[in-house]
Amino acid sequence: MTWLLLATVGQFLNAIVAIFDKYIVSDTNVLPKPFVYAFYSCLVTGFWVLIYIFSFIPGLTNVGLPALSNVQVPTIQVVAMSFLAAYTFFIALVSMFDALKRADASSTMPIIGSISALSSFGLSYVFLGESLSDNFIIGVVLLSVGTMLVAQTLPKATVVLQVLHSGLFFALHYITMKGLFLETSFDDGFFWSRVGFVLFTLSLLLVPAYLDKIRNQTKETSAKTGGIVLLVKLLAGVAAFMLLRATDMGDVAVVQALGGLQYVFILLISLLFAHWLPESAVDRDMRPQVFLRKMLYIVVILTGFVVLFT
Repeated sequence: MTWLLLATVGQFLNAIVAIFDKYIVSDTNVLPKPFVYAFYSCLVTGFWVLIYIFSFIPGLTNVGLPALSNVQVPTIQVVAMSFLAAYTFFIALVSMFDALKRADASSTMPIIGSISALSSFGLSYVFLGESLSDNFIIGVVLLSVGTMLVAQTLPKATVVLQVLHSGLFFALHYITMKGLFLETSFDDGFFWSRVGFVLFTLSLLLVPAYLDKIRNQTKETSAKTGGIVLLVKLLAGVAAFMLLRATDMGDVAVVQALGGLQYVFILLISLLFAHWLPESAVDRDMRPQVFLRKMLYIVVILTGFVVLFT
């Protein structure tokens, strides 16, 4: 069950990223446009192809780092799936950042994970022919239902539509990546998907309206903000690598269902570090009835998590 541990750690890192993403897209003095932030997020994600440089250091490939020697000339299927993975990820990010701009990370992220898990379960059955054991099905349902309950805290219907859209496209992204790994191998698929990310993201600059939007926003962004964004996206890259490795080793629906743990981690981080985090980054509503409801969600989510391991 190494892949479950990888997925759990990856979701913890994603919880930290979600808090900073909320701060970045909510503060008009930082980087307010979700489209532009998604552009740079995808671009940095694509440049994780540079991780293959470390494969020449003896011993690192033995601990899970991909090896450049395993990369082959891509087929048309690999190329198509790589670009599809980039497109679905970008679209999911735009909707997610827009939702984060309007609502708290503790409300949006778990629901996105829940929708992604349920969609992944259906899509993996249809397109990949995968099925889950009874325990895994119960665990996925508990995780999904527990996180879905958070929807009660969303203030506007438009935010609900954004998180539904984001969750569906994240599911499409991970299903595409799983299919890519099945088509070739993890090392080969990860390499060409990162190349696809870079090429797809840079192709957006060919559209004049997109180019002007990205260029104008970049000029307004300070070097300090750029450094913060880069560090956050590097952390997101580590999380993405862990989740993709877990997806390759295990079941894509379960990996996505573990996204419900983000809610637990986000709540704990908010409780422990609220005084040190920017006000726009965390949910400070700790009224007794709200806190008790959140604890109920945690109980359901953790129950589903325990079922996965039994």
